[in-house]
Amino acid sequence: MAEPADKPESSLTESPDTTEDSPEEMEMKEIFQETPASSHAIHPDGNERPPISHSLFGKIPKRYIVAFMAFLGFCNVYMLRVNLSVAIVAMVRNMSMEHEDGTVTNIQEFHWDSKMQGMVLGSFFYGYIITQIPGGWLATKFGGKVLFGGGIAMTALLTLFTPLAVKGGAYTLMGVRIVEGLFEGVTYPSIHAIWKNWAPPLERSQLATAAFSGSYVGTFLCLPICGVLAEHVGWPSIFYVFGALGLVWFVGWWFIVTDSPATHSTISYQELEYIRQTITIEGGVAKEGALPWKKVLTSGPVWAILVAHFCENWGFYTMLTSLPLFLQQIFHYDLDEDGVLSALPYLVMAVVVMGGGQLADLLRQRQLLSTTAVRKVFNCTAFMIQAIFMTAVGFTHDAVAAISCLTVAIGVGGLAWSGFSVNHLDIAPQYASLLMGVSNCIATIPGIVSPSVVGQLVQHKLSTEWEMVFFIAAGVYLFGAIIYAVFASGELQSWAEGSVQYVLCSDEDYSEADKEGMTQDDEEEEEEDEKRETGDGKEDDKETSDSDFVNVENEIEAQDMAGNETPPKVTEEETNQSSEEEI
Repeated sequence: MAEPADKPESSLTESPDTTEDSPEEMEMKEIFQETPASSHAIHPDGNERPPISHSLFGKIPKRYIVAFMAFLGFCNVYMLRVNLSVAIVAMVRNMSMEHEDGTVTNIQEFHWDSKMQGMVLGSFFYGYIITQIPGGWLATKFGGKVLFGGGIAMTALLTLFTPLAVKGGAYTLMGVRIVEGLFEGVTYPSIHAIWKNWAPPLERSQLATAAFSGSYVGTFLCLPICGVLAEHVGWPSIFYVFGALGLVWFVGWWFIVTDSPATHSTISYQELEYIRQTITIEGGVAKEGALPWKKVLTSGPVWAILVAHFCENWGFYTMLTSLPLFLQQIFHYDLDEDGVLSALPYLVMAVVVMGGGQLADLLRQRQLLSTTAVRKVFNCTAFMIQAIFMTAVGFTHDAVAAISCLTVAIGVGGLAWSGFSVNHLDIAPQYASLLMGVSNCIATIPGIVSPSVVGQLVQHKLSTEWEMVFFIAAGVYLFGAIIYAVFASGELQSWAEGSVQYVLCSDEDYSEADKEGMTQDDEEEEEEDEKRETGDGKEDDKETSDSDFVNVENEIEAQDMAGNETPPKVTEEETNQSSEEEI
């Protein structure tokens, strides 16, 4: 195991024996081991980087804080998306009104039939599908911070005006929801632009799924809260509450998160080096090019992701938009009960998503399963279980049994997110944002089609009509499992090799060499010339060993003793050698 963090300071100058340390232990050394009692370390980007803080907050790696903020962001994404599913039940239900003469009449605020309700619920996705691919392209070019945060902020702002839009009728409401979809459409593609720079390869599953689980926590929180607000305050309050929450989150996101570790002002030297070196090793160094569309569209692993994403979203969106209606029409729950029961499956899904991501990365780190095997096992297991329990819902007419089956069917779907949703980063990390935009574009079709299908099938509010809804979802899951099992891959694809520049530091030594097409030898010669000219050549004869790569505290100690000189860089050849030894 790694040496404890409180070992004597003098021992930090000794080169540790790293041959006994696993990659995970070496990471813990770099991130959590205390640094010498010096002020700040000078990173090769030319900026001062603070050592690990002694405070609890300072010891939390910044990539985990980014993941937590992304988690809260996806909470808002789905709160802003799902609120209408409960609000519309209150908007169209019959309400009894007792007059002064004792007579009772039933009134309905909005006279929308099931077809119109399906159109209103599906309108969001008409805008959502349009900005998926442009969002991925923009995130690749300009980073994910502005797109992810701005998309949610604008959706929240429009949500505040939804009650006003409803007064204009169903089509005005649909127009606002379409525009909301346009802004939310960039969120999923843009988050992969964040992970491209922030997520070390063996932490992709846990960081990405931790963020994605916010979608289901948001759904779990939103549905019961919406039910209570609609029942006791009025349906307009739903849009005011969640619109305000989205804007509050945006302020925190803007000041806490950056597009890459190199631009984060408080990230430690250790964490910055760990992220930079692991991602550089995994991705290589070359020019970033345009997506080779012909090879992408004929790639089996790409199509496996597209089909899996479509199939998972078919069942998910069907239940997301229709589960409150199902519980009210078949089991006659009121809005309070409806909201709580509708939310239960998404709580289970949130737990499964987070746990699945941790388990997936653990299996990969310990080399118990290959990345390809992990993706296939998690994805296909989820789809098969979902197909079985969706079928069971169609055959049961007991409320407890139906809700239990739906909870399992929706909740177990969280395992699939450790399969297809992270798979973009496996097969082509530099194109992950654009590929997520393509797959989420295809996967948005169920959000448009499934509410209308439910509206067409369920016109008389009969249980036999709802059976067809569940049988169709089960068939879609089964199809997705077969396709993903046959064609999916977790390996870097040939059309994506050597086509990305992973530069997480802004110093000219890293970026200019690539811009000018310099070779490694040219770069090293130029560095030696600069050292001779500036008198800093005394560091030239210091060898860069494997221990230097895994224990940056030694470099900081040497830097402090030498007067804050720039620590030696790890060459590309030594980096590759270290990577091969770890593998």
